[in-house]
Amino acid sequence: MGYVHAEIELSNPREPGLKSMTARAMVDTGALTLCIPEHVRLQLRLEEAEKREITTADGRKSLVSYVGPVMVRFQNRTAFVGALVLGDEVLLGVVPMEDMDLVVSPARRKLMVNPESPNIPQALVK
Repeated sequence: MGYVHAEIELSNPREPGLKSMTARAMVDTGALTLCIPEHVRLQLRLEEAEKREITTADGRKSLVSYVGPVMVRFQNRTAFVGALVLGDEVLLGVVPMEDMDLVVSPARRKLMVNPESPNIPQALVK
């Protein structure tokens, strides 16, 4: 299928006067969380809540900062999540995607609002 990228808006809800930023995020249905590079953390003035141990695809373990909250916006959807600080690009995992009721279209290679609920995100809560 190849890589899927999407334009998302990131902001710090604890600092409403601080300008939000637009980021080109890699969409990864194999990842759980939002991951941001250090320069994004600095720009949004996100505070570290704790350190978390991660395991990368090659099996290496390392400690990274877990920061937040981060408000993520895609089209008419928003989510509030924590983020792991690592890498050199924003990575959008399935937790924020599920929270915003987004789907990945393999045929179009793009992230999109769930066509079954175009106006309001829906969630299964049972």
